[in-house]
Amino acid sequence: MITIVAKAIVKEGKREEFIQTVQPMIQGSQAEEGNISYNLFEDLDNKNVLSFIEQWKDLAAIDFHNNTPHFLAGVAGIENLVESLEITKYQII
Repeated sequence: MITIVAKAIVKEGKREEFIQTVQPMIQGSQAEEGNISYNLFEDLDNKNVLSFIEQWKDLAAIDFHNNTPHFLAGVAGIENLVESLEITKYQII
């Protein structure tokens, strides 16, 4: 199993637009065969820090996911809404 944390710093005043924009990506990702979980979380101290925490069966599932229409549309849709996006992959040891 692989866990991905994708931490977005959302531009001031763009939080709600970001959340609305990523809803189809979240729903589509949750329906993928190789997905274990895929959710969006907000930082308790800074509401403009939103993180996707995702769990995937394996790297092949992630490769498939990264080429789906809902993922590509979601990434393109948030491009101008974020100050930064940091993506980290983890595996259990």
